[in-house]
Amino acid sequence: MAKDFYTAVADRRSIYGISKDSVVSEEKIREIIEHALTYTPSAFNSQSARIVLLLEAAHDRLWDITKEALRKIVPPDEFGATAAKIDAFQNGYGTVLFFEDQKVVESLQNQFPAYKNNFPVWSQQSSGMHQYVVWTALELEGLGATLQHYGELIETQVKQEWNLPDHWKLIAQMPFGKPTAQPDPKEMQPLADRMRVFK
Repeated sequence: MAKDFYTAVADRRSIYGISKDSVVSEEKIREIIEHALTYTPSAFNSQSARIVLLLEAAHDRLWDITKEALRKIVPPDEFGATAAKIDAFQNGYGTVLFFEDQKVVESLQNQFPAYKNNFPVWSQQSSGMHQYVVWTALELEGLGATLQHYGELIETQVKQEWNLPDHWKLIAQMPFGKPTAQPDPKEMQPLADRMRVFK
């Protein structure tokens, strides 16, 4: 039985224990991403989101690139823990890369100069919504995922590796796969400290 929206929102968590197994088909994963790209909102209907799905060897290659980039900046005596973390992501079935097309953002800045400073912010907000939609949809299908941010460290090599446009800005990486471990309980701050209602 399909989960309702509220249950899906509550159940979406950062799942670090994942395997190369998938509980759904590649076609279903593509469908999730296509649905997110079609229906997730963006300011001025800019549709600036760009998504790349990496599977199999391409997924493994991404995390090899990331590990080698980190090796250059992490002290050798600390690299073991870093490598283990990257290996955990590589153990997954695939990775979703989230980009924002900067040509679209710049075009809107030129068309609507009064909002020039807002368009980069709105672009990031739209990317966040795309990430959330994909993440929640993957959870609905029984897949675990996390959201990672190695963008500036790996962006140039990622674009070269998969011949992606220079004007795509890498925002986040989402490794996913069949969950092999459940997340720890999440501590919630009191709602009374975070919400106000006025009449």
